[in-house]
Amino acid sequence: MPSAEASSTSPVRSLPRGVFTLSLDFELIWGTLDLFGPEGFERACRVEREEVIDGLLALLEEYEVTATWYVLGHLLLGSCRRVNGVAHPGIVRPRHSWVQGDWFRHDPCGDEDSHPTFYGRRLVEKILACRVPQEIGSHSFSHVIFSDPGCSRETAASEIQESLRAAGELGVRPRSFAFPRNRVGHLDLVRDLGFTSYRGPGPRWYERQEPEGVASRLAHLVEVVMATSPPLVLPVRTPEGLVNLPGSMIYFPMHGVRKAVPVALRVRRAHKGLDAATRKRRVFHLWFHPTNLADRPDLMLRGLRDILRHVAALRKRGELSVESVDAVCAAGAFGLP
Repeated sequence: MPSAEASSTSPVRSLPRGVFTLSLDFELIWGTLDLFGPEGFERACRVEREEVIDGLLALLEEYEVTATWYVLGHLLLGSCRRVNGVAHPGIVRPRHSWVQGDWFRHDPCGDEDSHPTFYGRRLVEKILACRVPQEIGSHSFSHVIFSDPGCSRETAASEIQESLRAAGELGVRPRSFAFPRNRVGHLDLVRDLGFTSYRGPGPRWYERQEPEGVASRLAHLVEVVMATSPPLVLPVRTPEGLVNLPGSMIYFPMHGVRKAVPVALRVRRAHKGLDAATRKRRVFHLWFHPTNLADRPDLMLRGLRDILRHVAALRKRGELSVESVDAVCAAGAFGLP
């Protein structure tokens, strides 16, 4: 299967003005469950539930920012249960080489009160109730890795269909898709199931390496420490008929060795991206997982406030607009071929 980069047609070269886009991969424990089990990031997910989501929504309201929330389908459930001893029997199991046993072996099949890191319906309802409308996209149902050989077309289809069913229960129909771990696959299927856009990997070489290696993690860390200007992006139509809006910069978390990197460097790098977007009339696409803010949420939310304050100043001067992913990617909105 050709990569998204290789299969994309040439993008438009500039937009009417610079654009800021913010997208969030909202997945709680499911994003790391296959790697570290249910205990690995449980504390971070609890902080995400108890502090981060409310803090994020308050900032989005204060600075009138519509973000794209790529919500994992399982979080849309208030509860689930096993059927004849099987969790989610409608999902065709992936065959990822690093996973032992059933894909849903860690699913507690309980509810949001008993297992709050596995379910998030009340949190999604908060997002939908935000005073500034938010876009809800899809992040699959259970974080299957779409580009991996172990993810068959049948697996991908069942994941997407189940996530759409869960979203429909809340009256939501996602149009934009974010691939788990940004590993793109089955684009024609994503299109056939009604999506129009997606967030692809950024243009840096280390963002496209599969799987991510030590060299790519080190290269990314160096760029953050040096506060280099992040790349700007433009919407690109792929041969499958989808529009790809790659990420520009991830708001780096503070766990592990990354806690030694001052938040100010993250903020400075984002400011550089925003200023460049206004000059070159391109898109600065910031993205992260809300869990990224769970280590030192006070500092991380303060840093995000500084970024959004700069966004607001540029928008007030008429140099920048703030758009959701699907708004940027809307067919014909910016003269796409």
